[in-house]
Amino acid sequence: MKQTTTLGHSTFNINRIGLGCMGMSEFYGSFNENESINTLHKAIDLGVNFFDTADMYGSGANEQLLGKAFKGRWDNLVLATKFAIMRGPNGEFLGVNGKPEYIKQSCDQSLQNLGVESIDLYYMHRKDPEVEIEEIVGTMSDLVKEGKIKSIGLSEVDAETLRRAHAVHPITALQTEYSLWSREPEQEIFEVCKELGITFVAYSPLGRGFLTGAIKSRADLEEGDFRLGNPRFTDEAIHENLKFVEVIEQIAKSKGVTKAQVALAWILSQNDEIVTIPGTRKVHRLEENLVAFIIELTPADLEVIQNSSPAETTGSRD
Repeated sequence: MKQTTTLGHSTFNINRIGLGCMGMSEFYGSFNENESINTLHKAIDLGVNFFDTADMYGSGANEQLLGKAFKGRWDNLVLATKFAIMRGPNGEFLGVNGKPEYIKQSCDQSLQNLGVESIDLYYMHRKDPEVEIEEIVGTMSDLVKEGKIKSIGLSEVDAETLRRAHAVHPITALQTEYSLWSREPEQEIFEVCKELGITFVAYSPLGRGFLTGAIKSRADLEEGDFRLGNPRFTDEAIHENLKFVEVIEQIAKSKGVTKAQVALAWILSQNDEIVTIPGTRKVHRLEENLVAFIIELTPADLEVIQNSSPAETTGSRD
């Protein structure tokens, strides 16, 4: 299986399994800075060179963590961060902002948090409904000209918006949730990305941990874990959605591998250019995920997954 790809309209050659860093600072229960830094360093040792963060993860704390972990080690790393989701002084969510002045302020703050002079891939995290995409991407294009960012990405936009954005400035990557229980991008987005030369980056490829089989009830989640408020993690939804895990487990057992490895191998098998960014704080999970590269899913395996998976997922994804 192809392990690297060129990231869209850029010169970056990246490992197709990157590392999502959100959970190192918030959202998924308790976390430990030293453990996270150890995992980040181990990721580099194992050949991972594509790391994903955002200014809203821990209200800047995640960017600062990566800045600390990678200080003096930025060579050959590709770092993606994002703007648009506003947080208040106590971490409260204040909505989405795509106004030019806010984008520029956010970029400057991210550069400071990370301790770098330029951001490799800068995403619009979510679209501000009150600002046209042409104005947002135009502002991001100005940041490219100023040398503050090297390439432009979007997250969670539809095909039409992606086309309009790309007409203003080449879009390097589109990031959207994609996994066995979140397959919406297959409807239009994959085709448009291929047509326009945009790399598709799949986030939450393990269904926020659910597809690994580690979550069999709400009791498996720590108090304060944001998944407790997610519609897919109600008692009823967990019970119904375990059918996805059973399908993956069937393939995993036949190959002597883990469910996480099958779930990631399935994504990578969709096409040779797709990139995925499973998140973890733990070295052993990082090592487990990277084994997905050497797992070959046969046409028969893919057919079993396709035909046996539930037609719909119980609960919206957010």
